[in-house]
Amino acid sequence: MNYNVELALKNKTEAYAFGQVAAQANGCAWLKCGNTVILATVVVDETDFVDEDFLPLTVQYIEKSYAAGKFPGGFIKRETKPSDFETLTSRIVDRSLRPLFPKGFANPIQITVMVLSADSEADLQVLALNAASAALYISDIDIFNSVSAVRVGKIDGEIVFNPTRSQLDKSTLDLYLAGSKEDMLMIEMQTLGSDEMEILDMGMIDPMVDPAMSIPAIPVRVSNAMNEDELINVLAAAQEALFEANSAYESAFKPYASAPFELQYVISEINKEMMEYVRINHTEDLKRGISQMAKTERSTALRTIRKTIMGEKPEWNEHELKKAIETVKRSMVRTQILDDKVRADGRALNEVRPIRIETNVLPNAHASALFTRGQTQALVVLTLGGMKDAQMFENLTDSGTQNEGFMVHYNFPGFSVGEPSPIGAPRRRELGHGNLAKRALEGGCVRNGQTIRLVSEILESNGSSSMATVCGGYMALRAGDIEMADPIAGVAMGMVQEGDRHAILTDIMGLEDHDGDLDFKVAGSKEGITAMQMDIKLGGIHLDVLKEALYQAAEARAHIIDIMLSSEDKIELNEGTLPSTDLFHIDPSFIGDIIGQAGKTIREIIERFDVTIDIDKKKGSVKLTGKNRDGLRGARDHIEGIVNGSTPVEKVEYKVGDVVKGKVKKIVDFGAFIELPGGIDGLIHISKLSDGHISRVSDVISEGDELMVEIVEFKGNKIGLGRAK
Repeated sequence: MNYNVELALKNKTEAYAFGQVAAQANGCAWLKCGNTVILATVVVDETDFVDEDFLPLTVQYIEKSYAAGKFPGGFIKRETKPSDFETLTSRIVDRSLRPLFPKGFANPIQITVMVLSADSEADLQVLALNAASAALYISDIDIFNSVSAVRVGKIDGEIVFNPTRSQLDKSTLDLYLAGSKEDMLMIEMQTLGSDEMEILDMGMIDPMVDPAMSIPAIPVRVSNAMNEDELINVLAAAQEALFEANSAYESAFKPYASAPFELQYVISEINKEMMEYVRINHTEDLKRGISQMAKTERSTALRTIRKTIMGEKPEWNEHELKKAIETVKRSMVRTQILDDKVRADGRALNEVRPIRIETNVLPNAHASALFTRGQTQALVVLTLGGMKDAQMFENLTDSGTQNEGFMVHYNFPGFSVGEPSPIGAPRRRELGHGNLAKRALEGGCVRNGQTIRLVSEILESNGSSSMATVCGGYMALRAGDIEMADPIAGVAMGMVQEGDRHAILTDIMGLEDHDGDLDFKVAGSKEGITAMQMDIKLGGIHLDVLKEALYQAAEARAHIIDIMLSSEDKIELNEGTLPSTDLFHIDPSFIGDIIGQAGKTIREIIERFDVTIDIDKKKGSVKLTGKNRDGLRGARDHIEGIVNGSTPVEKVEYKVGDVVKGKVKKIVDFGAFIELPGGIDGLIHISKLSDGHISRVSDVISEGDELMVEIVEFKGNKIGLGRAK
């Protein structure tokens, strides 16, 4: 491949080839970065156009298994339906490029991005957008603004641009920013939680902490929420990186751009006579219609106005009248916000709608929460399981199969907005909203080895059901007694802007989303942001306006969290159905007593209390997993009783000269550790394994072998062994 352009960008080099493949497309870019190769094509139907007020853009991001030297997984060895990652990446590219198209662009357009070769360290989402933007820029479509993406990580407290996948695994921040030279167009952000060891004062130590630890410490989950000021600084630096990258792209790509062909723009002319008639004769009717908050009620009110006017003016075209009414309605909504600082439902600009929370409304589910904010309602249901319940998946650049132990599944049935539509497979929007809620909650969740699934059923929607999912998700986790690093809430922000004037709106409803200029979802704690998603309808947003929106969102989150904490105090657990995990520490010297001779004691505990038990003999940590909390509590009480002496146990006592059968647990250079009946370990030195000289222990025994050994000595708590004659 003869590469036309090679660009050195932040922490990577991209090479582009134009005009050498896919010549029938309107635009094509072949991108190589490291060992990753991506093909992006743009095709537009030059003869057809849609007579609707929306951009007919379709984006498909497709990964080919051969790109990583793999066969497609499953029974059918051919790529079939897109994975969640492919769907979410398609959505990211779509949302980033959509603001580029001018109003009235009505020709159906398809952007296809195919991964042909995949480097395990590549950021495929960044490269996918860059390739798609390059193909669009050099195409014969009249768009000459470059859009690109930058990913930002925070590793050991330092900001890193375009980190590799290995670096991102160590990061506490994952920020994806798409934009042009001047404006940010789309943001996806999450913080990545971590476990930090908290050193305890000696006076704070309790029996829950392993007394054998030389430095008393406990692991503490940290969500790594980012405060607003720090985030703004990171975004400003990222915007500078986008300016540099897009300037380089536009300069390098310009010689290869095709001459644009003439497109037919469909810009509906609004009938001014009809608009004036509506304003003069039906303003009060429109105000009453706007005040109907539900989408179906508002649609009914506007339809009634239209039918009334058609009765008054039967000679008018009803389709034109509908557009005139919509235009007047939109103007009224925006003017009222900008001039009067009052919204259609009477709220102040920074006011959150009334909130109602009920927990564990489903008695046979592990946990549940019904979160209602205004006319948006989410029923979020929690299911807990073990690692075997995790979702198996394999991304193109993964070396093997991965397990997803924290899942958020979001469902948006038609009845939630009064539409008689059937329920089918999840669409891009549903996958995107579920992914946003997952990113908001996962970082602060203490899983303790459990698999967690949250399902959000949207029962009513009038503004940001994804943020209701975040709030309901947190409440469902707490209703299932899952520990969280911080209380997490989400709120959707909006904006209305006319010229130099703008107004930031808190907790937007559907009407304000439809007639506004910004959809900005912010989730996090009182201390900072854990996840964020922003889509711009204006073509860009400046940092000072974004900063104002972030601070207003922080006030709203604090208000919502206070309400959630009040409800959290009233939670009654589903004790009979809630499985649970308990992790605690004991003195390691009692491990043998808990296991018992030949495992007899631990088997009895497992059968009696219906639990599973995992023990770390070195650290003295005990992990219990049970189907109900009563069994879990009973098993823990029994084990702690063995430790403090209140529960009698059958102890195995050895004396010098005893001969027993042991199992080779671990081989070392100087001998082998042998597990004796009762869960006690002894050491047999290499010199005691044979009458003759041996060079390596593995020449005589292997791990897992059983052999007869003799107790030859005691040194404190250590047992010395010899080979039985």
